[in-house]
Amino acid sequence: MKHEGAADETICAILSQFRRIAIVGLSEKPWRASHRVAAYLVEQGYDIIPVNPQIKAILGMASYPNLVSAPGPVEVVNVFRRVEHIPEIVEQAVEIGARAVWMQSGLEHRQAAELAQRAGLLVVMNRCIMVEHGLHFG
Repeated sequence: MKHEGAADETICAILSQFRRIAIVGLSEKPWRASHRVAAYLVEQGYDIIPVNPQIKAILGMASYPNLVSAPGPVEVVNVFRRVEHIPEIVEQAVEIGARAVWMQSGLEHRQAAELAQRAGLLVVMNRCIMVEHGLHFG
């Protein structure tokens, strides 16, 4: 299983093969990690899809209340929500045909990860997508 100890090959595959990333829990507050990560990914040429039911737009992009309402295709689902929300997010990721689920630093949910993997999604847990991008491609 590829959890928080996801192989570098898996991380590199996600970051090099997939360009459309939904950021679930993206904050409009510039000091929040999700905002910094989103801005970084945009600078790196990724297509970001904000997912946050509390805001209408962020970083010049429309925000969507959930993954199901986001325009597809969504390739990577990057999660910045509390751990109790992860199973529902993963279920939606599977439903929309995402290719990978990435749970940010401090987040892991083994049962949700196993559900994603059974559906054929790549999974990374407890790693920062911005840090990993910088390490492998910076």
